[in-house]
Amino acid sequence: MRKNIIAGNWKMNTTLPEGLALAKGLNKALEGKSLKCDVVIGTPFTHLAGVAAAVDTARIGVAAQNCADRDKGAYTGEVSAAMIASTGAGYVILGHSERRQYYHETAATLKAKVALALANGLKPIFCVGEVLEEREAGKHFDIVDQQVRDSLFDLTPEDFSRIVIAYEPVWAIGTGKTATADQAQEIHAHIRRTIASRYGEAIAADTTILYGGSMNADNARDLVARPDVDGGLIGGASLSVEKFLPIVEAF
Repeated sequence: MRKNIIAGNWKMNTTLPEGLALAKGLNKALEGKSLKCDVVIGTPFTHLAGVAAAVDTARIGVAAQNCADRDKGAYTGEVSAAMIASTGAGYVILGHSERRQYYHETAATLKAKVALALANGLKPIFCVGEVLEEREAGKHFDIVDQQVRDSLFDLTPEDFSRIVIAYEPVWAIGTGKTATADQAQEIHAHIRRTIASRYGEAIAADTTILYGGSMNADNARDLVARPDVDGGLIGGASLSVEKFLPIVEAF
């Protein structure tokens, strides 16, 4: 049975002391709670080892926000999957819309990153999603299909079963437009059918698909009540325990 996950993505926010304080605050807030979902926090590279040591990793998973598409070598400034795994992190966010948009990450690049993450024992949270022009042109199903197929469909069934998908309606982030829970359910169900077409119904049914479209305390319960929405990839709200905790409790 697939896992429910609420994952925070801190992006390029918090200094190391601020990040450690935030992680410890969340760790304390979750003490004694009977959770119905897994909790993951995606921190900057500089925070990974400190945060992994500061929280109960049986309760809070730690994720990097990216990894290199090379194993090691003369790649100044890059951080490899092996380096990330050595910090105690268990997850890595790959293919985020900001990485695709600002750093021009391609399907081939992401395919290499996924392979290296899996080889080093990390669980990829793989992001897919369409921009406003693609949504308005009715291409959203085709776009997410292509993103999943081009970077993930060469994986063995065993390796694919370790992938978490995060759907981001890029058109609904910072545009003033809002994705409804029905729209989220529609495309999550479509992604699950696409997975089933390659890996079969059983693996598709076990794949966790998160929603990454500005989930917050007000809309979380409605979203996670949908049968194919298995949690969320949370941006700004994950930078505050007070805002993040109600989303975790939406289950």
